[in-house]
Amino acid sequence: MNDRVSGAAALKALRRRRGLSLAETARALIAIAEELGHPRTSLPSVAGLQRSVARWESASPTRPDERHQLLLAHLYARTPAGAFALGAGSDFVELLDALACLGEGERQLAGLRTLLLRTATDQGGGMLALLSAEVQSELAAAMADPSRADEHAVAGLACLVSDVNAQVGSLPFVRLQLMLAPALEACRRLVAGPVPESLLPDLRAVAASAHTLAGRLAFETRDDVAFRSLYREATQQASLLPDPWRRAVVHMSHALVTLYSAQGLDGARTLVDAAVRDARIGGSVAVRSRAHALQAEIAARAGRQRQAQTALGLAWYDMERSHEQDPSGTSFTAGHLRGFEGVCELYVGDPDVAHDRFAASADALVASREQVQRAIVMTDQALARIRMDDPRAAAELLHQCVVSALATGGRVPAIRLRRARRELRPWRHEGWVADLDDHLMDILGS
Repeated sequence: MNDRVSGAAALKALRRRRGLSLAETARALIAIAEELGHPRTSLPSVAGLQRSVARWESASPTRPDERHQLLLAHLYARTPAGAFALGAGSDFVELLDALACLGEGERQLAGLRTLLLRTATDQGGGMLALLSAEVQSELAAAMADPSRADEHAVAGLACLVSDVNAQVGSLPFVRLQLMLAPALEACRRLVAGPVPESLLPDLRAVAASAHTLAGRLAFETRDDVAFRSLYREATQQASLLPDPWRRAVVHMSHALVTLYSAQGLDGARTLVDAAVRDARIGGSVAVRSRAHALQAEIAARAGRQRQAQTALGLAWYDMERSHEQDPSGTSFTAGHLRGFEGVCELYVGDPDVAHDRFAASADALVASREQVQRAIVMTDQALARIRMDDPRAAAELLHQCVVSALATGGRVPAIRLRRARRELRPWRHEGWVADLDDHLMDILGS
């Protein structure tokens, strides 16, 4: 059975599992379209849509267009009882898999997922939307009696943390905090409880990831007391794991938010040095590359050119090694590393070279998850333009950065924007600077 036929069969199985006939499916999709405010004149007849549904499920299937994908997504994003269910094991995930088999691209599917998550959180149903009813039941039982926890419950927690992390850059950070809250509470209770010994390594890995992400989200929402506490817990859980690369990940995330907190460069350097020590003896080449890249940035910001170039060389050495079966996955890429290269050139090198490195990095960072990093890179690219004595071109680029900062809701892009604006003070009487100030005030209130 080829992929398209498999996709058609999956769509038919979903419909039948809901007990829907072709006509009933058509009527349900039309009702959803009306709820979404689609003009009545644009809605097909029941008979016409019924024929479309049949074509999607046929032996030679067609793929639903984007409009019908949206209607199907809303249909299968809710359980028959009306609750949102968007996580592993849900009908919604099966729908996305079916559409992928029918040839739909990853970007469109990611957009559908983000849109439905946004809808769920708009309507107050987002906290448990990424947990299937089965996993919810298993977690409730395990939290009541941790000795009853099993691999499936821990795997469900891991999927939830991964799903929330994947939405950074797509959904506001406050919403992500709400979605992560159930996993964070479950991790706290299970780690404290008498779970089976065999589950502890996987549970601690999930707990470290959950607390690291929660620390990042707390920082982005300007809760500096909470982010420090959350990173302490993440470090503690990662320290109990056999491979130190996980603790290196915690240290690096902590270092990045520390860089923009009151502790600044010195506090960040301490954490980055600890991350490098862990990464060098850990099992992830990608994490080692990222740790050296961050060490290069810290050195460059301190004006230490030789140290920055040495660390950057080590980062590229690890980047160019094989990352097959790397336990951290593809979390750090050459596109990210180009951005670090640009920072080093910006502070201790050539701003023209920095500009080109930033441009290459921004072009590579296209995934939803990478939009916060892309906004940061573009702001640094504007700084390079200022140092190239082209402040007006810098201001033009900063207008794009303002839009990106609004879309991502990131605290770090906003901080970088304000710093870049301060670099434009010598031209503060120019009209194009006043236009940028108006844009900043309208969007960021600053």
